[in-house]
Amino acid sequence: MENQQTGQRSGGSSSLNKVMIIGNLGKEPEMRFTPGGVPVASFSVATNRVYKTPEGERKEETEWFSVVVWNRLAETCNQFLTKGQKVYVEGRMHTRTWDGQDGQKHYKTELIANQVIFLDKKAAGPATGNSGEESGAGEAGDIEPQDIPF
Repeated sequence: MENQQTGQRSGGSSSLNKVMIIGNLGKEPEMRFTPGGVPVASFSVATNRVYKTPEGERKEETEWFSVVVWNRLAETCNQFLTKGQKVYVEGRMHTRTWDGQDGQKHYKTELIANQVIFLDKKAAGPATGNSGEESGAGEAGDIEPQDIPF
């Protein structure tokens, strides 16, 4: 039911898990296949933030993201992405848990991508693929970071 004063829906459990980053590949994608033959690739992306301290000192901070891509998007990323390349990645965050051989519980938070756009001029262009949510391939084009809508 919608609240007439705020226009918001009530009684539901709506949520949003959407992540968009622009950064540089930290290493070449690692391609593998599930036991059922589904391609999956993973790679790391570094994002940088520059800021000034209250004292006026310039600081730079790097955040690393573990990215996972599936199906045709995994194959495309594996074929075209190289270390250092600038990319736009869009998807959702997911935390995996498992019990290690040491008996400890382990956690890894990953960005499950459904869109990867190659931002370097030498790259092939945008790529989208099926991460269990969307499929298809984008058209090549000259996309600059300032052209990305967010």
